[in-house]
Amino acid sequence: MFGLIRLPLLLMVAFVAGVLYERNNQHRACEDRGDWRDGLCLETGQPNE
Repeated sequence: MFGLIRLPLLLMVAFVAGVLYERNNQHRACEDRGDWRDGLCLETGQPNE
């Protein structure tokens, strides 16, 4: 019975950890290109013409 309760809890923890990990990777990748605002990377350079 405990296994049925433990499995969804562990899956939820793993999912949240994965989301935070990917968000951190996106933040690091954005540092070279632009500004990180409200979870979005806003490029500061001019677009290619």
